[in-house]
Amino acid sequence: MFKKLMKGGQKKPSKSDSTDGYGPPANNANSTEAVIVPPPSGTIEPLPLFRDVPVSERQNLFIRKLQICCHTLDFTDTMKSVREKEIKRQALMELVEFIQSGSSKINEICQEEMIKMVSVNIFRCLPPAFHENTGQDAADPEEEEPCLEPAWPHLQLVYELLLRYVVSSDTDTKVAKRYIDHSFVLKLLDLFDSEDPREREYVKTILHRVYGKFMVHRPYIRKAINNIFYRFIYETERHSGITELLEILGSIINGFALPMKEEHKLFLVRALLPLHKPKPVSVYHQQLSYCISQFVEKDYKLADTVIRGLLKYWPVTNCQKEVLFLGELEEVLEATQAAEFQRCMVLLFRQIARCLNSPHFQVAERTLFLWNNEHIVGLIAQNRTVILPIIFEALEKNVQSHWNQAVNGLTVNVRKMFLEMDAELFEECQRQYLEKEAKAKEVEELRELNWKRLADAAAQNGADMVTA
Repeated sequence: MFKKLMKGGQKKPSKSDSTDGYGPPANNANSTEAVIVPPPSGTIEPLPLFRDVPVSERQNLFIRKLQICCHTLDFTDTMKSVREKEIKRQALMELVEFIQSGSSKINEICQEEMIKMVSVNIFRCLPPAFHENTGQDAADPEEEEPCLEPAWPHLQLVYELLLRYVVSSDTDTKVAKRYIDHSFVLKLLDLFDSEDPREREYVKTILHRVYGKFMVHRPYIRKAINNIFYRFIYETERHSGITELLEILGSIINGFALPMKEEHKLFLVRALLPLHKPKPVSVYHQQLSYCISQFVEKDYKLADTVIRGLLKYWPVTNCQKEVLFLGELEEVLEATQAAEFQRCMVLLFRQIARCLNSPHFQVAERTLFLWNNEHIVGLIAQNRTVILPIIFEALEKNVQSHWNQAVNGLTVNVRKMFLEMDAELFEECQRQYLEKEAKAKEVEELRELNWKRLADAAAQNGADMVTA
């Protein structure tokens, strides 16, 4: 009779649930002993502490506590189910302490039920963002107040339990990977879109540990992160967890073996470089810049690819974004060798010339700060015959007419640096610049003369028509 009630009380698994750990247990030697957590129903009653029961009974007590923790409670009303919330909180704390102490290794059945309990609590529909709920235009992500999860007192303990399980030396990855499978990892990645920064921090730590411990999941995790980036770049331009995902990737990239796989280079070109395009890039730019620099430091031959990628997504009207790009460019150039620098220097310094003449003083100033870097100055000095003719006009215009005094002073210093570097080349560039200016002045005078002749002719024709 009990078996019939248990069978009738269970929800029939859907096709989408068949691989997420909720389907029927696999056929194995322990299948006859499987303990299925019943769906939460009725009231929650407190259970004895682990230290108050014999060691032989602790595994059963562990499962009974997991059953209590499968109850999901309403935290939107602080006065509702106060007693049940406290009982569940105590049960979760005891479970965390039990796993952390390592006093008793939990069996496979307990591990399976624990992952089910974790899944019931953390895998949920995230609330819509404020702009989605109200229909208003999306605000600047930097200015938005984070929406905190009301159930965090319980969720934090559930995440802590999962983290302790993953990092525990008693956890056998061969067993654990049956429950922490691809479906579980994918749902965990979905939680990066939570607006609560506390939750994203826990998910980041857990996913990082899973990546380190479960080698079988590594390619899948990288591919899933790729897909999140693609959707963010090309569809939504909104995701709460891009910063945390990039922090994980910074550590992953640091561990790439050399020579670097083609898969990793494609990830750089197809996902990381296009992340410079979305409007909220300032939110995660520090972490993105670190990842990009890691690639160049790992394989210096990628410097040309990275610099061309930055130039491709260089902002046109967003000055604050330009300042960020210039800072990242300096980091990349610090790790760039002469051969890679020569491949992209013409395109690069055409853009730098435009930045030098920017009316926004921070852009012009940040560009001039590149000459404070000894490595970059060394690269420029080696290739001055190509670079100086490209930027000489921009330097002269700044000296003559830039409105900001600091920019004017820095430009004079850079100009002096080039003069000391190669006086003959500097004088040749100056001569060409003066010739160009003289020709431009002649053209302008001729244009004004032609307009004056046209105006005089029009006036004469008008006068003739009146007298006629």
